[in-house]
Amino acid sequence: MRALITGYSGFVGQHLAARLSALNYEVVGTTRSHNLSQSNIQIMQCDLNDEEGVIRLLNQIRPDEIYHMAGQSSVHLSWLNKVETFESNANTTLTFLEAIRKSIVGQTAKILTVGSSEEYGKTISASLPINEYTPTNPISPYGLSKATVSMLARYFHQNHGMHIVHSRPFTHIGPGQKLGFVTSDFAKQIADIEKGLLQPTISVGNLESKRDFTDVRDIIVAYQLLLTKGKPGEVYNVCSGKAVAISDILQTYVDISTCNHIEVRQDPDKMRPSDFPVYYGDARKITAATGWSPKISFSDSLYDILDYWRNCQ
Repeated sequence: MRALITGYSGFVGQHLAARLSALNYEVVGTTRSHNLSQSNIQIMQCDLNDEEGVIRLLNQIRPDEIYHMAGQSSVHLSWLNKVETFESNANTTLTFLEAIRKSIVGQTAKILTVGSSEEYGKTISASLPINEYTPTNPISPYGLSKATVSMLARYFHQNHGMHIVHSRPFTHIGPGQKLGFVTSDFAKQIADIEKGLLQPTISVGNLESKRDFTDVRDIIVAYQLLLTKGKPGEVYNVCSGKAVAISDILQTYVDISTCNHIEVRQDPDKMRPSDFPVYYGDARKITAATGWSPKISFSDSLYDILDYWRNCQ
């Protein structure tokens, strides 16, 4: 079995590649970088906006499964650069799916497109937990771009018969996630305090919000199962089904820190626009289709994230 992963160099892409390699897939990863190497993964530089180049790549490697991981992944950055977000997520996906359609594997490859819970946007409390039939109402540029990806997936499936499954993951967490995401931001500050690089003061945004968190190592299992057992043309939430307060995350980190006293200060620059207090999903559809459910506990995820930053030089 041969799998192509776009955006291999990203947080999720590398975890997914390791998972598929362990399952004896032949894995090919695409990236814009010149300087990546991985012993058991073939890495190819590719501009996903170059339709002819993508067609040549697909005809050369002939993947059985395609995981489209490439894109701009930050809600915060989407507010700062709307055009880049749409170009990276929506426009690139359109070019990529069109290239697949025209390639040798257009009717044979199983394709996973990755959206986001941000597609649902602002919902009323009576709609919780959010399931796949909850109307989409994106309120961030990122959410709008991912809702467009969802519509593109449906279009290419319905009009061109392509085997596409669309996932809507809720908040990813896990070791190796870059800064700009709450668990990594907290863990990095705690680790730097422990190393004596920062004063024992942690800067935070809105601590009252509650979100649905799932470890990336569980999410990539869901992705592989969706291409094995998911129904083409369908959308699946990937989530824990539980809401956790941001304040609880911070408190856990403070409790497990080796520093005896840490002061918490709220930073207005970290308050995200259009925020809403409670947000969590319904995972019954993916569980029914694939048997998937998260296996890594939330506390284990937080420990592993903190250890990752403790070990970073």
